[in-house]
This record gives sequence, C-alpha cells and structure tokens, in this order.
Amino acid sequence: MTGLSFFARTVARAALVAFVALALAACGGAPARTAQQAPAERDTLILVSIDGFRTDYLDRGLTPRLSALAASGVRAQAMRPSFPSLTFPNHYTLVTGLTPDHHGIVHNVVEDPQLPGRFVYNKPETVGDPRWWNGGEPIWVGAQRQGVRTATMFWPGSDVVIRDTRPWQWRAFDKNVSPTDRVDAVLGWLALPAAERPRFVTLYFEQVDKAGHDYGPDSDELAAALAAIDAALGRLVDGLAQKRLDASTNLVIVSDHGMIETSRDRLIFVEDFVDLDRIRAVNLGVAAGFEPQQGQSRYADATLLAPRPHMQCWRKKDVPARFRYGSHARVPAIVCLADPGWILTTREYLANRNDRVPAGEHGYDNADPRMAALFVAHGPAFRHGAVVPPFDNVDVYPLLAHLLGIRPGANDGDPATMRAMLATP
Repeated sequence: MTGLSFFARTVARAALVAFVALALAACGGAPARTAQQAPAERDTLILVSIDGFRTDYLDRGLTPRLSALAASGVRAQAMRPSFPSLTFPNHYTLVTGLTPDHHGIVHNVVEDPQLPGRFVYNKPETVGDPRWWNGGEPIWVGAQRQGVRTATMFWPGSDVVIRDTRPWQWRAFDKNVSPTDRVDAVLGWLALPAAERPRFVTLYFEQVDKAGHDYGPDSDELAAALAAIDAALGRLVDGLAQKRLDASTNLVIVSDHGMIETSRDRLIFVEDFVDLDRIRAVNLGVAAGFEPQQGQSRYADATLLAPRPHMQCWRKKDVPARFRYGSHARVPAIVCLADPGWILTTREYLANRNDRVPAGEHGYDNADPRMAALFVAHGPAFRHGAVVPPFDNVDVYPLLAHLLGIRPGANDGDPATMRAMLATP
C-alpha cells in the first residue's frame, strides 16, 4: 500500500461520507456520524508485536514494508520497555498500561507467596492459571465487556480466562504456525461480514527474538528473521488492501524490548559467592531474584548486597525508583541486575540447558538504548510522516483504548503521549 493510494482513498472516503451526511440532513434523515459513533462503525485496530525487535533494526535497510509504514505513518524514536525488559512482563504492560510491579507479571518466572507452584513463561500448564493474570485488565477484556469483538493470534495471556472473559477468537501459542499462516488467520477473521468481524486483533511474531538469542543481534540469521517478518507484514498490508479494509484499519506495530550481544566469557556464576542452600534463586538470567531461606536474611544481605563486578543487587524496597519496581509481593526479596552483556547463572542451570549460552539477551536496564523497543503506527487515525520522541510503553494502552472508543481500565499510562501521533488529537 503506497502513501499516495492511501491518501487518495482516504480523501475519497471522507468526501463520500460528507456528501451522504449533507444529503441526509437536507432530507431530514439520520444525522451524520459523530466522534461518539457506535463501535461497530469505527475503524478496525490491529496490534502487532515483533518480539525482540530493537528499534534501530528499522534503520538497517532490511524491512522495506515496515519502513514504508513508518515513513507514511508515525514512528517513535524509541519506546522504553518497562523493567525488567523481558517478554511476558512487557507484553502484559502493552495491553494493560500497567507496569509489571502493578499488574503482577513481574518476570518471565514468578512466584507468589499466596499461590502454589510458580509461573514459568514457557510452560503452558503454569501460565494458564488466571490467578497470575488478574492483576490487570488487558485491552481485549475491556473491549469485549464494552461490546467490541476481539480476536488474538497469539499474545501472552490472551488464551487465559482473565476476569471471566476471553477474546471472541483466540489461539494458544504454537511456534509451528508460520508467520504466513498467522497473517492469513487474521485476514480470515477480517473477511467476515462487518457485523461479525472483530474490531480489535492481535498478531504476534517471536522469530526475531529467537534469532537474536540464538545468533546475536548482528548476525545473518537475525537479518533473515527481519526479512521474513517484514514479508509477513507486507502480506498483511496487501491483504487489507485487497479486501478494501486498508483505509479503515489502524495498525500499531510494537516490540517488547531490544537485544544485547552476550557471550560465554561474560557469565557470572552465582554459586561462586553465594551458598545456594541458604539462598534460593527464584529466577536467573539478566534480571535475577533471590529469596533467603528462613533465618538467612543477614547472610543474603552480606553476600548479595556486597559490591561485585558486572552486577548490582538491591533489597526490593531499595530498587531505584526509576525502575518503578519492587512493591509487588511477587518481586523477590533481593533483586539483582547484570551489567549490559553479562548474565547471572549457575553451572547447574547451564547444564540443564545443554551448556548453551545465548548470543543475545535482554532484561537489562530499560534505559539502555539497546533495550529500546519498536513503535510504528499507521492508518486513518494517525499523522503521516511523524517522528515522535521516546516514550514509555505504558502509554500504548491509552492509545489503544482511544482508538477502540472504549473506557480504559486503571493504568499507569499518559494519554498526552498520543496527541503527537493522532491526525485529530
């Protein structure tokens, strides 16, 4: 879809609406649509996530279709992920507008003193328990409750019954479903009659993140993943145009975090300075959490809080305020953060993963430019050719609610952020 054809169709559509409104008014007929038009008459919204797409990937010349959308729509210089800059916390932040410390998905691996077991992001039998998710109201729940039909082609939490509500259509995550098939499923939903089709749809791609982890952010494999997902986006845009839905569809394309190169010579083995019989590792990696065993709090403070190279630890109440993290009961007693490029692990943890060290990681300080996430928006609601300053990803949710015309739930976002993006603020 070219910028010129979009402008032409948009102008023609606007002229037709104006003509019909004037004709109806002259004949004493129905009034023209207003800004409070019924949801079924409003534009469609597609929220796309490209997991692990660092914002500067857009400047590598490998994503012509995405770059075209950015050039003729809105692009953020950067979008700051919430801390920790991990997949599940940030995907839930994007659709709730709440920081992880407020919605409760505080890490990819989570424990709750009031719940049995643990939440582990890649184990469906644990993440399917609604009790982990009920700390926030995702956009599809609010929309469904307000009469807006929704459908989700993968999104963390979207296959869970949250607050007694699910999307109208949803798919449990399956990595074996190709990007093409995912796009075709979305286009199939949008091919339904207007009264039946969803007005809010999510679409999720993990391939860029996987390539970044497996091969690094500057690898040929990462470049190939970017090209593949760009082709899938092109298929989506072309499909919308073929169905004559492009001029009535808003696209919001985001990522959850960026990626930093890592290596085997930048591992911090926790057992070299901590007795893990006295302190339990709740989660490891870049942002790690620890709970002292009973009676071991002083030992935990003396070992973990002591200055050490390439890492820093805090009691949860002392986590720097800029991280907006540490008040939730699910945040472990001590939070540690590795320096960029470094990883906190144990030899046992590594052995359980076939001694494989990732070539790229995330979860680092969310102010690091290499953690910056993607934000691109395109469609009739948005300005053309606008570049907006960096903003926090909690601000995406108020934008989504505005585009759908629904009342937002309680959130941490700033609605003022969207004013620089919208064609009509």
